[in-house]
Amino acid sequence: MSSYKRLVAFTTVLTFLLIMLGAFVRLTDAGLGCPDWPGCYGKLTPTHAAEEIALAVQIQGGDHGPVSIPKAWKEMVHRYVATFLGILIIGIMVMAWKKRSELKQSPALATWLFFAVCLQGAFGAWTVTLLLKPAIVTGHLIGGMTILGMLTWLWLRQTSPARTVASVQNASRLRLLARVGLLAVIAQIILGGWVSTNYAAVVCTDFPTCHGSMWPNMEFDHAFHIVRELGETADGEILNVASLTAIHFIHRLGALVVTAILAFLVFALWRNPGSKPLAVKVAAVLGLQIAMGIGNVVFQLPLWLAVAHNGGAALLLVTLILVNYRVAGNRHRIS
Repeated sequence: MSSYKRLVAFTTVLTFLLIMLGAFVRLTDAGLGCPDWPGCYGKLTPTHAAEEIALAVQIQGGDHGPVSIPKAWKEMVHRYVATFLGILIIGIMVMAWKKRSELKQSPALATWLFFAVCLQGAFGAWTVTLLLKPAIVTGHLIGGMTILGMLTWLWLRQTSPARTVASVQNASRLRLLARVGLLAVIAQIILGGWVSTNYAAVVCTDFPTCHGSMWPNMEFDHAFHIVRELGETADGEILNVASLTAIHFIHRLGALVVTAILAFLVFALWRNPGSKPLAVKVAAVLGLQIAMGIGNVVFQLPLWLAVAHNGGAALLLVTLILVNYRVAGNRHRIS
């Protein structure tokens, strides 16, 4: 394996783990563990900022507020890993340009990846400085998933055609299904991010019903209003239960749509002898993600399962990118 391929593979895995780490930080309410950026109260580590953190804990009346030493460390470890990831992506871009003749690939994707991680860094800063606004935090999640998707495609380009391109019949129909499936998964990830950043995951405590109804009381006027503060409407009032229910329930409906689309895709892949392994992969990851989503409702969002659900979304995205790559034929070799 070439050094470039190893670097891309390592960076892809690290990005996946960083997405789960980010979910852990968010789900443990540690996003404002250090309420400034890029340091922690202007210091390199929470240890150096111990006096400032102790004062903040005293003002907020205990460790249960947004600031504490453990929460500060969670937030800063996430930033340290993200910084390291940014350095790796710079290395990928530099190597892509230096080795473009040897690789016989355009360095464009690696260059766009660099710009994507720069934008992601900005979203990371805004997440803190704008006090966890749902639109910004959701954008940060989308950015992480985008970088993971770009890295996955870049890694697949480094593998041999025999390992990555399946021989398919009815290729044009299968490509269309694969693209629709990918778009559906992306839309569902965005909806899931909106649920998480609005803390609407546990507003429905029963399944398959919600508040004991198959169609609960919902208000959409404020639920999907983008420009607003966390927990508030655009007018500054408290976001009510009906609005949070709408956010949660639309995510459930989205899961039904994604399941239906991917079921068609799995069936189409299974009918083709060359792509049966892909069908198994999609079905397995989809089934696992559905089970974890239901489990989060039934068991009231246990931390490990909520973090795993975020990882499952990332894994489903990677799987759909793999499917799209393999059914695309050899056209991707020149991109």
